[in-house]
Amino acid sequence: MIKAIIVDDEAKAIQGLSWELSNFSSHIKIIETFTSPEEAIDYLKGYQPDCLFLDIQMPTMDGFQFLEKIDNKDIAVVITTAYDEYAIKALKNEALDYLLKPIDTDELEHTVKRIEKFNTRVNSFNQIEAALESFSERFNKKKISINADGKMLFLNIDEVIFVESDGNYCTIHTTAKQKIVITKKLKEMNAILPEEHFFRIHNSFIINLSKIKEFVKGEGYVLLSSNHRIPVARQRKSKFLEQL
Repeated sequence: MIKAIIVDDEAKAIQGLSWELSNFSSHIKIIETFTSPEEAIDYLKGYQPDCLFLDIQMPTMDGFQFLEKIDNKDIAVVITTAYDEYAIKALKNEALDYLLKPIDTDELEHTVKRIEKFNTRVNSFNQIEAALESFSERFNKKKISINADGKMLFLNIDEVIFVESDGNYCTIHTTAKQKIVITKKLKEMNAILPEEHFFRIHNSFIINLSKIKEFVKGEGYVLLSSNHRIPVARQRKSKFLEQL
């Protein structure tokens, strides 16, 4: 069963699409609807549906602006619009499909089939990713696996100098002077990195303990092998010294 939400500033449009989708009740279920895009964005921060039906023309925020504000890119997005001129732009913005209003039943059936294929592909990828991560954890304690730019990367822990947080993203700084950006929070990276080698020294930083060149007590920072200065949070200082 595909779990979907609808975002459209017109309540009648939501009712019409919901009624049309009721014909596919064994395949798709509308779990929430929103006339306010801002409320939909808040909802998506805590819940991940399989599919999003999104109106492209809304008074406070258009559909493309809406897509820029959501973090989850694994949702099947279907653009709904009364204007065919938006179709190509919708597809260029990586929407799975688009539907012209008033919505044709045959077109909607085709879209539902595309959503099903999309979710099968995403689920398959997630299963493969989980299996590779499990393999890495069980058989190779000196490597970590991360997902970046649609690829599974395997890094030797000795390649990682430090990890820097940027909200819902992290940047991994490596000995090869790479900056690998991934869609994980720092607390998630902290759970992945082996604690005997890494330490969360600050709310925004995890460092590789073997990469420390100096600890400047007076100014409260460490100098790493890459010459980056990383601050030591006061509340973490005593535990950091214990770890050393």
